[in-house]
Amino acid sequence: MTESVDVKPDTKQRILDSAESLFAQHGFSGVSLRAIIAEANVNLAAIHYHYRSKEALFDAVVVRRVKPINQERLALLDRYQRAAGNGRPELEQVLDAFLAPVFRVGADPGGSVFVRLIGRIFAEETPVFSKLIKKHFGPVLERFIPALQAAVPELPLPELLWRLLFMAGALTHTLRSCGQNLEVVHGGLCDVTDVDGALRRLISFAAAGFRAPVPSGVKDV
Repeated sequence: MTESVDVKPDTKQRILDSAESLFAQHGFSGVSLRAIIAEANVNLAAIHYHYRSKEALFDAVVVRRVKPINQERLALLDRYQRAAGNGRPELEQVLDAFLAPVFRVGADPGGSVFVRLIGRIFAEETPVFSKLIKKHFGPVLERFIPALQAAVPELPLPELLWRLLFMAGALTHTLRSCGQNLEVVHGGLCDVTDVDGALRRLISFAAAGFRAPVPSGVKDV
């Protein structure tokens, strides 16, 4: 007897929500299709019908969150470049275009699962994650790296890439901690609910990092 396929309109949503939660908690390798089936209350045929494989499902989970973020990033960068006249916006504007969309989604109460998932993607070195980074973040970086180079032309490209990596780490850590680590030590001095203020501080911090001189004794080629 052939297993029936669940094709109700909310089936795909349940599968994506359940898979996102489990992948965020346990990583790609730590989650089985059986666990996703149980969490989403669907059958195996439904997952194969909609997504074909666990890797395709993981890709769909990432696309659902990252695609609108990347679209907003590029739209903001386009806006800043048009406003600049010469196509070279200030460094802070380039950083705002890159950071603000993901920061606001991640800082939203409903974005905590997404933030943990992004943390997994950047923290775990697996072929699946590497492929996803190249596929979904590569085209965006192709636009932002030249924009950063134009904003800090004195910075050699290898050094710029290092600092882009550091900034991504600061972004991920800030979103994942959600102010909890800061709250432990500041004794109420910092308003960790001030999302826009945190974003402005992160942009200022990152801009200072990009403008810092290249440390002596490091290779710049």
